[in-house]
Amino acid sequence: MARCTPWDCSNPAAGAALAVLLLVCGTGTATPSQAEPRWRQGVFPVASFSGYTSHFGNRIGPGGSLEPHHGLDIAAPLGSPIRNWWGGQVSEVIHDGGCGLGLVIRSGPYEHIYCHLAGTVEGGVYRSGPVALAVGSPVRGGQLIGHVGLSGRSSGPHLHWGIRHGGRWLNPAAILRAMAAALSRARP
Repeated sequence: MARCTPWDCSNPAAGAALAVLLLVCGTGTATPSQAEPRWRQGVFPVASFSGYTSHFGNRIGPGGSLEPHHGLDIAAPLGSPIRNWWGGQVSEVIHDGGCGLGLVIRSGPYEHIYCHLAGTVEGGVYRSGPVALAVGSPVRGGQLIGHVGLSGRSSGPHLHWGIRHGGRWLNPAAILRAMAAALSRARP
């Protein structure tokens, strides 16, 4: 069985060409052959990103103490468009001090979380430019769902992108590696 390892943060350009193939990695094991081929149609959430600034797993937080980090931080210019990774439905609109403005989108047994968005939340509706999403809103894969911001606990413009399956946090970088491998196998 394949064992997932952290993404090589020294190669951020690799993510620009990626579409997401969901694979249960990080906290579990699976091989690319166990993934459903239809998942290759997923969308990398930030097309104009600058690099990865924080990995999945334990890290030294802004306060200097060791803390878990349940996602991948993707740096991008302020206001950069954020696309939905996989079709689903908005299950939560977030407005708090940690995530800031954010969305949770449910795609079957998976939840993908987008934090530190630009925009506003009023009456349970997240708005950013032409985007207006509330709990229950359907969203397509690749659909514009927001813009990179600085909301919440953030030291610079970036998207915090997390993925959960059955309540377990998955390593988005491992998913991106598996997706890249699937794309290279699919090319003629």
